[in-house]
Amino acid sequence: MALTRARDDKTTRRPPSARATRRNAESEPKSVTRLGAKLKAARERNGVSVRGLARNVDVSPSLISQIENGLVMPSVGTLHAMVSELGIGLDELFSGKPKPPPNGHQTPLMSDRPGPVRRRSNREVIRLADGVRWELLTPAPDSELEFLYVAYEAGAESCEEDMLVRHGGMEYAYLLSGRLGVRIGFNQYELRAGDSLSFDAQNPHRLWTIGDKPAVAIWAILNRSGDRRTRKAHRVRTSQLRSESAAKKASRGGKRRR
Repeated sequence: MALTRARDDKTTRRPPSARATRRNAESEPKSVTRLGAKLKAARERNGVSVRGLARNVDVSPSLISQIENGLVMPSVGTLHAMVSELGIGLDELFSGKPKPPPNGHQTPLMSDRPGPVRRRSNREVIRLADGVRWELLTPAPDSELEFLYVAYEAGAESCEEDMLVRHGGMEYAYLLSGRLGVRIGFNQYELRAGDSLSFDAQNPHRLWTIGDKPAVAIWAILNRSGDRRTRKAHRVRTSQLRSESAAKKASRGGKRRR
């Protein structure tokens, strides 16, 4: 694993249309509509308005409405921010209903109560904007662990270059193939096949593919919804990160002088 210092980001923030995938009615998969409906239901359960949620996750109200209506698929960063603000787990966004077997017959593992095995052909899938695909590996939602097979297309990224995300829990990953860039705070790492990673997800972070080949990883997030630490900012600009770091250094310097 190679460690380098992060560069200053000078790219211009891209508009929401560049971070979300718009789908027409004919090609829109049911999963997009289902995802939007679940996010809307969670927002309404929490008594949060569209404008309030948009303000807290730093996106426009129109983008929230488009996501909830199944017109736009959010980026990884936007979805992480939304579920963190609403206090729900990623696995709650999957349908939780296994697909029927090809022959149409019920099997013992396809009963109402799922068995311990999640067949590869029956994984629930969420395709996000910017070329990221999540596949649920647990047979049923788990309140403490989000266990995912994650595929990043060439050029994919979890959020735009000048914006990092943070949320509750610990993240663990094992890279199966490709190369993946990871930024955690001010540090950047390059993961290659066989490398693994773990970090506190409250630290601002960003992921992206390196090179012209896809990257595939096994990912786990432990105790996201059970993490009671609170921070209002789920999305952190690099300029804000530098300001926070400078403020902490100044505070430590003042304590030493006293």
